Amino acid sequence: MTKLTSLLMASALAAALAASPAFAKDANALRLGIDPGYPPMDVKTPDGHVAGFDVDLGDEICRRIAMRCEWVELEFSGMIPALQARKIDGIMSSMAITDKRMKQIAFSNKLFQFRSRLIAKTGAPLKASAEGLRGKRIGVQSGSQFETYALKNWQPGGVEVVAYQSQEGVFNDLAAGRIDAALLGSVEAEHGFLKTSRGAGFGFVGEPLSMGDHGVGMGMRQDDTALKAKVDRAVADMRADGTYQKIARKYFDFDVYGD
Repeated sequence: MTKLTSLLMASALAAALAASPAFAKDANALRLGIDPGYPPMDVKTPDGHVAGFDVDLGDEICRRIAMRCEWVELEFSGMIPALQARKIDGIMSSMAITDKRMKQIAFSNKLFQFRSRLIAKTGAPLKASAEGLRGKRIGVQSGSQFETYALKNWQPGGVEVVAYQSQEGVFNDLAAGRIDAALLGSVEAEHGFLKTSRGAGFGFVGEPLSMGDHGVGMGMRQDDTALKAKVDRAVADMRADGTYQKIARKYFDFDVYGD
């Protein structure tokens, strides 16, 4: 056997193995992107697993469409690129349905909707407006609707918008005084910061703000119409038979679905 023949046979074997079911993507697995830094929505347990409201909803959706959730940890700002590159099949990390995002990806029907709030030191002379924040540093997570809102509505009025790769980074700098306030979802603000020891002395500023979104949904590729139809049916059935409400009551004492 010549060296060339050996190389050709090795290449053919590698190709055959790669094409075999053992090496192919599991057709029954739904790879869902998650950024586990948003209690109680997305958290990392001590044993290394992901948990939270998003995870419980995702696992139930997977069960109803006869698939297995495979949770893939990613930074929030990298979710849509990963989806478009087919590294994941869906985004299940409290991603708001916005007009801008709907031009890039598809979303399931609404899963829930929370209000957005500004948080800062209690008693700080701030208002949740461009005029009330002029000259201040406001932290947001990169790639979020909060960043988009702050850049559009506050930055032109002299507000410095500071973007972070993770929500934890926002909380760390807020507690350390390196930023004056942070804009994020009210539930994540309460559970991830205000109700923790480092959130002592901080509180909400002003009234809830509207980001102009359509709630939160599972993000999917626009050409995955069959998957979207299955997910939408699963969500509708969960709400109709009470499973959705049962899951929500594990985390919240108010209606998280919204209007």
